[in-house]
Amino acid sequence: MSGLFWPGDHRAGSAMSEAAFFEALLAAENAWLATLVAAGVAPSTAAADLGALVERADLDEIAAGAERDGNPVTGLVAMLRSRAGGDAARWLHRGLTSQDVLDTALMLCLRDAVAKVRGDVIAQVHRLVALIETRGAAPMLTHTLTQPALPGTAGGKFAIWLTAVLDAADTLDALPPQAVSAGGAAGTLAATTELTGSPQAAIALTEQWAAALGLAPATPWHTTRSPITRTGDAFVGCCDAWGHIANDVAAGVRTGELAEGTGGGSSTMPHKNNPVLTVLLRRAALAAPPLAATLHAASAASVDERADGGWHAEWATLATLARRTVVAASQATELLTGLQFDSARATANQAAAQGIYDEQQTMSTLVGKPPAPDYLGATEALVDAAVRRAHQYLKETS
Repeated sequence: MSGLFWPGDHRAGSAMSEAAFFEALLAAENAWLATLVAAGVAPSTAAADLGALVERADLDEIAAGAERDGNPVTGLVAMLRSRAGGDAARWLHRGLTSQDVLDTALMLCLRDAVAKVRGDVIAQVHRLVALIETRGAAPMLTHTLTQPALPGTAGGKFAIWLTAVLDAADTLDALPPQAVSAGGAAGTLAATTELTGSPQAAIALTEQWAAALGLAPATPWHTTRSPITRTGDAFVGCCDAWGHIANDVAAGVRTGELAEGTGGGSSTMPHKNNPVLTVLLRRAALAAPPLAATLHAASAASVDERADGGWHAEWATLATLARRTVVAASQATELLTGLQFDSARATANQAAAQGIYDEQQTMSTLVGKPPAPDYLGATEALVDAAVRRAHQYLKETS
């Protein structure tokens, strides 16, 4: 189901949804109990499939109870213990604190969201390279401060977009692997050390937990929130790139040079073919930075060994930013895939522009040489450099 407040939300599917978060919380608890049993810390009689003890319908009860405790983990653990019974009830969650489980669940959800965005970015790089290779030589007027500037090519325009997407891809790829959070009550692994008998064994246990979840091991990061802020920044960087592309497409729609493959309609004007994907991408680019700013503000509000409010402000903010980035990634791929370029209109617009060769006249007079037949400077070389970078990126991600 999509969201009335954010058209296109259905594109995100289960990514960073409440249902996915609930399942990730269960997965974290289930893997920890299994790890305790496998390591011989808990008896074999404590083994249990905790996921079988709850249903999706329990989400509402857990969510309502979260207000009482300030987070959903406390209520979930209580529910699991009441239903598991025996040694499983005594051993599940031992050594962890609520923040460990919740942060680890966030990382599980983020791993899936980042993977979705990265997949779309790769598709966009492929498409932009194809546009350059098939339409890049066509004339396309450049603009500065909204005014005609110098002669240009479609390849030059598409290479600018490609560079922006590749920069966003670099930021995504620079993210460290999503990692578990396992610090215990005060981030010291005190309880786990007591359970295992030594600090080294406690750390090894958290590493085994990470491996069971497919996450990276990490030292406790209860109040060191860079795993959250860095991911938020990467999402914003992607939205920046797509917003730039959308702005250029909107400008190209006005001149008749660009059009969406399938536009949207109007409730009152039958002749309209609105560039809806373009508009929605601009929306995402406008809304993303304040969400990342909230994540940074929450990080800066961290205090002591457990934050009192900053941590709590992250969850919904991060979920919103992640889902909206996944949606925008899909929309940007669709926009570029269906993008129509009218080379005849672009050629005519450049030919009709006034004054775009004035700088060339000045420069040729200065150096005492006749003007070159065009005035494209190093455009072709710059485009080639962007395409080479794209091919290297695609090779590394294949």
